[in-house]
Amino acid sequence: MIEVEIEDDAWLSALPDAGALVRRAAEAALEGAGEVAIALSDDETVAELNQQFRNKPGPTNVLSFPSPEFARPFLGDVILARGVCVREALEQDKPLADHVTHLVVHGVLHLRGHDHEDETEAEAMEALERTLLAGLGVPDPYAEPR
Repeated sequence: MIEVEIEDDAWLSALPDAGALVRRAAEAALEGAGEVAIALSDDETVAELNQQFRNKPGPTNVLSFPSPEFARPFLGDVILARGVCVREALEQDKPLADHVTHLVVHGVLHLRGHDHEDETEAEAMEALERTLLAGLGVPDPYAEPR
């Protein structure tokens, strides 16, 4: 099960099919491994969570909150900040849909236990992201800009 909550209606102006797009990306990243909840929120909400749980000021593009083992098959929550996502897509000259798809895949992979704390982990996680995104028709987000 994938629950998608659009907390900031501005997502629908920026990405009218946001719910379906997020659900498709989450399904690909889950690979049948469990259930997740994804919130499409605003920068202010994500900034508060980033400060509270990571002791980092300001919003970030995506946060993942794994559930405790006893809560399985629910793997946890992913939340995206609309303003940050829109700005990054513009700065990186990418379609917003592709950027959001990548961030959802990235966030769900964190819930599945993947990480990028060291170079070996990062390479493995990025390789998996590339494979999943290619299956969704999204270009390699780690490729050098043209």
